[in-house]
Amino acid sequence: MSQSSTLSPFFNARGVAILGASTNPKKLSYGIVENLLKYHYAGQVYPVNPNAAEVLGLKAYPSVTDVPDPVDLAVIVLPVTTILENLTACGERGIKAVIIITGGFKELGPEGAAVEDAAHEVAKRYGMRVVGPNCVGTVDIRTGLNTTFIKGLPDPGPIAFISQSGAICGGVIDLIADTHIGFSHFASLGNEMDVSEADMLEYFGEDSNVKVIAMYVEGLKDGPRFMQIAREVTARKPVVFLKAGKNEAGAKAVSSHTGSLAGSYAAYQAALRQCGVIEVNTIHELFNAAWALGCQPLPSGNRVAITTNAGGAAALASDSLASNGFTLATIHPDIQAKLRTRLNPSAQVSNPVDMLGSVSPEDYIWSLSNLDNDPGVDVLLPILVPQALVDTAGVAQAWIEIAKNTQKTMLTCLMGNISTKQAADLLNMAKVPVYDVPDAAGPVLKALKEYADIRERTRTEPVTGDPKAKAEVDRLLAAHPKGSALGEAETRDLLNAYGIPNVPGGMAENVSKAVEIAERVGYPVALKVVAEKILHKSDAGGIVLNLKNEEELRVAYEEITSRITKNYPDAGLCGAMVEAMAPRGQEVIVGMSRDVTFGPVMLFGMGGTLVELVKDVSRGIAPLGKDEIIAMIDETAAGKLLRGYRGGSPADIDAVVDAIEKLTQLALAHPGIQEIEINPLVVYEKAHGALALDSRAILGM
Repeated sequence: MSQSSTLSPFFNARGVAILGASTNPKKLSYGIVENLLKYHYAGQVYPVNPNAAEVLGLKAYPSVTDVPDPVDLAVIVLPVTTILENLTACGERGIKAVIIITGGFKELGPEGAAVEDAAHEVAKRYGMRVVGPNCVGTVDIRTGLNTTFIKGLPDPGPIAFISQSGAICGGVIDLIADTHIGFSHFASLGNEMDVSEADMLEYFGEDSNVKVIAMYVEGLKDGPRFMQIAREVTARKPVVFLKAGKNEAGAKAVSSHTGSLAGSYAAYQAALRQCGVIEVNTIHELFNAAWALGCQPLPSGNRVAITTNAGGAAALASDSLASNGFTLATIHPDIQAKLRTRLNPSAQVSNPVDMLGSVSPEDYIWSLSNLDNDPGVDVLLPILVPQALVDTAGVAQAWIEIAKNTQKTMLTCLMGNISTKQAADLLNMAKVPVYDVPDAAGPVLKALKEYADIRERTRTEPVTGDPKAKAEVDRLLAAHPKGSALGEAETRDLLNAYGIPNVPGGMAENVSKAVEIAERVGYPVALKVVAEKILHKSDAGGIVLNLKNEEELRVAYEEITSRITKNYPDAGLCGAMVEAMAPRGQEVIVGMSRDVTFGPVMLFGMGGTLVELVKDVSRGIAPLGKDEIIAMIDETAAGKLLRGYRGGSPADIDAVVDAIEKLTQLALAHPGIQEIEINPLVVYEKAHGALALDSRAILGM
C-alpha cells in the first residue's frame, strides 16, 4: 500500500465515529455531526458519547469499542488529557485513520509537545494515520464526507485546498462559498503530528477528481521530501502555493556573504521554483489562479486583447499585465476594420478595444469573436464597468458564449459587487473566471504562463560526487572543531579536493616563507592576511595587491601583520596568503548556506566586495541538474554579463557550471559544513576557465 493510499479514509470512509459528539448545538462536535448529515454523506455516522442516547437523531455509543462496522475514520473532539486513552482505543478497534480536532499540544509549549509526541508513538504502534491535532478536519465535497464544524461549502469543482491553518481554511470557505468557484477537497493539517503537507500533496496528486492543488503553508516539515513529491505532481497538475511568515529569518546574524543572502524565505522561493510550484502573494491570488488553472486552457503566448466599456479600467488592467510579463496584442488591421463596421463610430479599436459606456451584449459578441480570430491574440480579457443602461447579465451570457467556442485563455472582469453578483455567478458556473477589479488579471495570467513553462521543462540528473574527494575532505575537516570559521588557507584545500581550481599560492607564516612562495608562483603577487577571527580581509585592511618584487613583498608583509596586530590584537594572526596576481576577468560569487528546511542552498551572483550591496543573486536547492544551474546563472545580471552583454566577449560559463556542480557535491557529501563561498570566482573568456581568488567556510555546531 502506498503512503498516499493510507489517506483515503479521510475522504472515502465507509463509516465515521465522532468521539465526543455532543447534543449541545454550541459545541464543535455537534457541528461535525450536523455537517455529515447536511452534506449527505452516504456512509455510517457513529456519535460516541457515554452520556447521550442519541445525537441529531443518530444512535450514540458509549465508547469507540462499541461502534459497529464499517468504521474507517475516527474524529476526536475531546480534552487533550484524554487523547492518549482515546487514540489507543481507536487503535485497538482497528481504525487506521484519525482526525484530532482538539488543540492544546505543541502549539502551547513543551508540556503540550510531550503529549503530542506520546500520541504520535501510539499512532505508530497501531499503524494509524493522524490528521492534526489542532485542526478543523477534512472535506470531500464529492462524497459529502465533511468532518469540519465550518458552516457552508463551495460548489463541487477542480480545486483541492491544503491548509496548515484551520482558521484560514474556515475563512476561505466563507469567502468563496457563494461564488460558484468549485472545490473538490479541503484538508486542514494543524500541527502535522503525522500527516504532512507533502503526504496530502501526494494523495491529491493521484486523485483524478483533483485538477489543481492550492496550498497555504507556514512552514514545511520535510523540505527535500516535499520537493521530490512536488516535482512528480506538477508534471501532471498545477500546484499553487501561498507562504506565510516570509520574514522570520530576516534578523538572523550570519558571518558570510552567502549566509546573509541565502535567507529562509529565499530558500523557499528557490525550492518552489525548482519543483514547479507556482508561488502567489495573497489569498485572493491563490484562488484566482487556482480557479483559472482548473478551468481554462493555458495561454500559448503573452499577447492579450482587452475589450471594454471603460478606458480607466482597461488602463488598470494594462498596467497589471505589464507588471506580470504580458503585453497588449497588436490587433491586425483587417480585424480593426471589421470591428469598426458594427461598433460605435467613436469606439477605439486598436487595443484596448474601448466600445464606450452604453455597450450591449451584441457589441461584446462582435468584438470578442473577431479578436478570437486574430492569430496575434493569445488571451481574451473582456471588462465591463456596469452602467444604468447596460444589461450586465446579458453581457455575462455573451462572454459565456464566446468562452464555449474559443481555444484561447479567457478571463473576465465585472468591476463592482452589488450590481454584478448575478452576472458573476453565471460566469463562474460556466467556468469562466471573473474578477471584481481589472488589475486581478495580471497575477493570474502570470501563474498560467508559469505553469505552461513548467510543463515544457526537462531536467538533467545531478552529477554524483567523487568518493576520493569525500575521503580527503573528511580528513581535512577532522582537524577543525565544530563551529570553526575556516579562512582561505584552509578552504582552498577543500576546493582542491573537489577539483575547483584556486589561484596559485600558499600560506606564509613568516616573511621568509612569503618570499619562497612568491618565487614559486612568480611576481607580481597579492598578499592577504590570515587571522582566525578575520573573515572579511578587505574590511580589516588585510590585503595588498600587485607586489612586483621581493623588496615590496617584505615591506608589505611587515606592514600588514603590524597593522592587524595593532588594530585587532585578539584576531589570532597566523600569517598571510601569498598568491599570484590573477589576470582580470568577471568576478562572481558561488556559495552554499545550509537551510534548516531544505538543506544546502546554492548561490550564484555578482561577486567582489559589493556583493551584499548589489544583491544580484540567484539560488537553487541541492542536488542540482546542469539545466537548473544554467537557469540560476541566466536569471542574474552577472549571468547576462557572462554571456556577452551588449557586444562583450562571452565568458566561460561551462567553468562556472562546473564550479557550482562541484561545490554542490561538496555540500551534499559534508553536512558538517554550514556555509562555504568562493568570492570572487574570476571567470575568463570562453574555454579559458575560472579561478577561485578567495574562499571561506563555516562549520556547523
